[in-house]
Amino acid sequence: MRPNRPVVLSFSGHDPSGGAGVQADIETLVSHQCHAASVITALTEQDTRNIKKLIPQSPEAIISQANTVLDDIPVNAIKIGLIGHHETAIAIYAILKQHPNIPVILDPVLAAGGGAELSNERLIATIVDLLLPCTTVLTPNSEEARKLAGLDELDECGLALLEQGCEYVLITGTHETTPSVCNQLFYDNRCWETYTWDRLPASYHGSGCTLAASISALIAHGLEPVQAVMEAQEYTWNSLQAAYQPGKGQHNPNRFFWMEDES
Repeated sequence: MRPNRPVVLSFSGHDPSGGAGVQADIETLVSHQCHAASVITALTEQDTRNIKKLIPQSPEAIISQANTVLDDIPVNAIKIGLIGHHETAIAIYAILKQHPNIPVILDPVLAAGGGAELSNERLIATIVDLLLPCTTVLTPNSEEARKLAGLDELDECGLALLEQGCEYVLITGTHETTPSVCNQLFYDNRCWETYTWDRLPASYHGSGCTLAASISALIAHGLEPVQAVMEAQEYTWNSLQAAYQPGKGQHNPNRFFWMEDES
């Protein structure tokens, strides 16, 4: 008999173009041989270029759906992506408080890859006050880290976000102007490690979702967060290197690159 796959519960938005959000999470989790459970936080109108409309789902529906899953299935990790509204953040917090022993990986999606704002000051404050203290691994890009911490220097942002209650903070550097991409992992009141990756030429839709979902999957399999962070970056970089362009905008990570015949 095959062993049961570890379960990751994803709180994510729905992307009709299929590149980000819950679709990205499911592809990534399946690639890591996890079972993907999901609760949709928001419907969106978007394409490969940008988000045009955000439709948050009701807090009552989010709580009810999550409780139904958690009452039935042992969940090994919780991944949080697009939140979109402060009431959604409060609803997710209510779930997390009931399950304090499940690792939480939070990708704070505050803007779309195309630039559309997906947050406001009230949502950011709710994330900081309620969700960061429940977070095992936080994965902001540099712009999100600055918004959450209210600071400019990334070293200071990482330390400040640890002080808000996160156990680990991985700040990604794709939005910076450095020749290579430098990602910084903060842990134990210091910058624990810096990772350098070759900068790839395209713009990518769902790369942050991919990274956070990969970390979630690896932690669900039992890896320690530092090892999960390292391996998830490698998986994500490989998926970006193999990316394809389905529409007129950003490229999609090829999260099944490992299945393709190299010949």
